[in-house]
Amino acid sequence: MKTRDLLHVQSIELNGHASSKEEAIKKMVELMVKQGNINDPETYEKGVFAREEEGTTGVGGGIAIPHCKSDAVSKPGLAAMVIPDGVDFDAMDGEKVHLIFLIAAPNTEDNVHLQVLSQLSTLLMDPAFVEELEKAKTPEDFLSVIDRAESDKEKEKDKKPSVLPDVIGVTACPTGIAHTYMAAEALEKAGEKLGVTIKIETRGSEGPRNLLTDEEIRHAKGVIIAADTKVPMERFDGKPLIEVKVADGIHKPEELINKAKEGNAPIFKAVGEDAETKEGKNGAGHIFYTHLMSGVSHMLPFVIGGGIMTALAFLVDTLAGYGGAGQVFGQATPLAAFFKYIGGLAMGLMVPVLAGYIAYSIADRPGLAVGFTGGLIASSGNALASGYKWGNVKGFQAFIANFGFQGANSGNTVSGFLGGILVGFLAGYIVLWLKHITRKMPKSLDGIRPILIYPLCGIFITSILMCFIFNPLIGLVNTGLSAMLTALADTGMIAVLGLILGAMMAIDMGGPINKAAYLFGTAMLGTASEMLKNGSNMSDPKVQACYIAMAAVMVGGMVPPLGIALACRFFPKKFTKAEQETWITNIIMGCSFITEGAIPFAASDPLHVIPATLCGAGVAGFLSALFGCTLMAPHGGVFVFITVGKPLLYIVAWLIGSFVTMFLLALLKKDARE
Repeated sequence: MKTRDLLHVQSIELNGHASSKEEAIKKMVELMVKQGNINDPETYEKGVFAREEEGTTGVGGGIAIPHCKSDAVSKPGLAAMVIPDGVDFDAMDGEKVHLIFLIAAPNTEDNVHLQVLSQLSTLLMDPAFVEELEKAKTPEDFLSVIDRAESDKEKEKDKKPSVLPDVIGVTACPTGIAHTYMAAEALEKAGEKLGVTIKIETRGSEGPRNLLTDEEIRHAKGVIIAADTKVPMERFDGKPLIEVKVADGIHKPEELINKAKEGNAPIFKAVGEDAETKEGKNGAGHIFYTHLMSGVSHMLPFVIGGGIMTALAFLVDTLAGYGGAGQVFGQATPLAAFFKYIGGLAMGLMVPVLAGYIAYSIADRPGLAVGFTGGLIASSGNALASGYKWGNVKGFQAFIANFGFQGANSGNTVSGFLGGILVGFLAGYIVLWLKHITRKMPKSLDGIRPILIYPLCGIFITSILMCFIFNPLIGLVNTGLSAMLTALADTGMIAVLGLILGAMMAIDMGGPINKAAYLFGTAMLGTASEMLKNGSNMSDPKVQACYIAMAAVMVGGMVPPLGIALACRFFPKKFTKAEQETWITNIIMGCSFITEGAIPFAASDPLHVIPATLCGAGVAGFLSALFGCTLMAPHGGVFVFITVGKPLLYIVAWLIGSFVTMFLLALLKKDARE
């Protein structure tokens, strides 16, 4: 199907005007309706806006390609509008959009809109083509420009190269839509300009296209991998290979081709199903990012699903009148208990999934079992010392004490999501090492290596390292933090204590430092309860200090998700489309005191996100304590604000901390890749 087959004269506007993105989309929908292919315009329009909420379709260069696949579409169609003055479309490059194409696709399995989108993305990489469209005098001229461009493109495809390509490549992006094809087009055009025969395989949302053959790979002088997702690499063993992000394929095609054609790149080494390569100074960072994003993308659904289920538990109990139920709040009614249980199970899988899929990205399928197990140890801690049977074994109690396991029962040996990241990489590279040292084993044993040797040895080695080194080290840090907090509380430095407690809640989002602050806060509630039983009253400064500490803990934990949600809405260019989609979920989690909603963001960019959330949460905790806000419930977020002393000032502290996080994210984070 060609672009021209879907576009009609009545659906083209060459002198459009729009004061906003919303107005532009509404006008585009009106143009589409003129074709008679929309059976429910209102539903279709809602679908276009819903797609835009997932991430802007302003692809840069003054172009936007909004699209919708819906039951409201009877047959595929295309509308186009030129806006001479431009319109702010939240485009990826921040520039105004002057040319808009709207795609309508019926809700069928053939994904017509993605096929057309890939064709349009390719054509629109040519500035001359775009300029011709914008200068068209009539709709008929506009269509003629498209006809010529597609005809020329078909002729190019029909030309069979007289020789095999000197340079080959693969392009891929996380969404598999625009950037995948734009990078391929940029590389092909640069190859033509430089007189280099080149072939690019695209791995987009429709699956792999223009697949490279074994003969082409053997003949090629160099390989370019411009991808932000994992691609099959073993086939390139022994070839000079450049690996870069997909954006470099779009913006640096000539530089990459020149380097590849000269063979001026590291020789790629593949062992079995694995591959490692580095390109330039940023090679290691790009490899780290790719592996990390594999874990984060698989973890995200567990955070969202589990977090919302947990929030529903608090909502159900609030509606049932159990808002002050204390420790049982969120499970005081059967329905709430069900939501809390299921939500807890889902969220409990976050760290194992994060670690498992980081290891999978590094070592392929054999890394999964090792990574998952390491992630469970990171999230569950060292249960080794918690059973009395182990403790009673002669000499073993002293042995484990020497390794810091004495704090296992108090949860001090949980290393949380930071431990999950560490063990994911650890597990992946341990499996790679096992593959390397067993590569010379007899061929007859190849079948048992992935199902016996890798998981058995990998799990054993990883577990030893986590149980005896990394988790105990975190336990020592936790013990020191608890002692420091107690000292601050005893000396009456309540505002400083609030700052530290708030900041601790935002460092590892449900990990050991977060839990240390939370346990301290709940312990202070217990202290206040004992003081009241022993004759103290609510106005006693020491009792008030206990409740102020708990308030600082909760407001600090509510800041990261809300701050990130605000940043996603007001500074969308700093986040990927998948991250932007979570803004509503993060508002819910922030309101529900579920700090873990920020984990995917902190995991994918810890050096920029954690300082921003830490500062915002610290500011909120400091202000809450300075205002003298108190809290008598251990959990619940907005659902227990009825128990908050000075609630309006408490909300002010929360919002100020959240906006601090938002502005710091905007300042610290770079614009996101697709």
